[in-house]
Amino acid sequence: MIERAPFGATGQESSRTIFGGAALWIDDVAKADRTLDVLLQHEVNHIDTAASYGESERMVGRWMGRHRDRFFLATKTGERTYEKAKDEFHRSLERLRVDHVDLLQMHCLIDPDEWSQAMAAGGALDALVEAREAGLTRFLGVTGHGLNAPTMHRKSLERFPFDSILVPYNAPLMRLPDYAASFEALIGLCRERDVAVQTIKAIARRPKPEGAEGYTTWYEPLMAQEDIDRAVSWVLLRRPGVFLNTAGDVDLLPRVLDAAARYDPEAALPEEEMDEWMESREMSPIFPAPFE
Repeated sequence: MIERAPFGATGQESSRTIFGGAALWIDDVAKADRTLDVLLQHEVNHIDTAASYGESERMVGRWMGRHRDRFFLATKTGERTYEKAKDEFHRSLERLRVDHVDLLQMHCLIDPDEWSQAMAAGGALDALVEAREAGLTRFLGVTGHGLNAPTMHRKSLERFPFDSILVPYNAPLMRLPDYAASFEALIGLCRERDVAVQTIKAIARRPKPEGAEGYTTWYEPLMAQEDIDRAVSWVLLRRPGVFLNTAGDVDLLPRVLDAAARYDPEAALPEEEMDEWMESREMSPIFPAPFE
């Protein structure tokens, strides 16, 4: 069984490895059913999807009639105005076949202009707050990709008391001094306010080479079980209490969950060994320079 931890101050005890719903991008019922079996086998109890993840919400919605009570259910809206965010979220409820979700998040809110629009009067934040007041969601969060995500999340938390954030975190990223500093500042603020921290890109190896095949993520992931074991355990060991969202590839999902179920809390590698391992695997950060 995968370890569980309090999801911030929500009262939810979530599996520290959360299912990343981007893996169900395409309309493939058989693959979705196999994915559900894997989640149930590992007792994963938290699903994170989004309106923009292709057919993911519809695939997850097929499970909800029988298994709604098993999962803490999260989705996201990428819209930045009140009306569009409200409309998109209501479509999400229809696709998910539920009358409420547990967590509604603003998706990839890292562009400063989009941030200003979403947080202003008549922006997406108003739609999220209204949804919570109406009982359509219990909690609110914000997510982000890119090197400026930690900085923008700190700005978001100063603007509004979100219940959760989602941010990139892996060993190559933390070798970037500016990113590491902004990430540590974000973690400190989240710890102070008991905000749940979800992390992504744990098994990212490097930017996707041209013509690469064999996986559905937009970056090249680590593929070997030994490497996935090391990357997953690095996240879980270095940051007790944070959550690791799985990669957007259903074929890699069992390997990630297996690694999370077997990781040894006493088996942390010295950082110099991590450096040697990353060099041997030709690992590098997957994000371009942040917004100025």
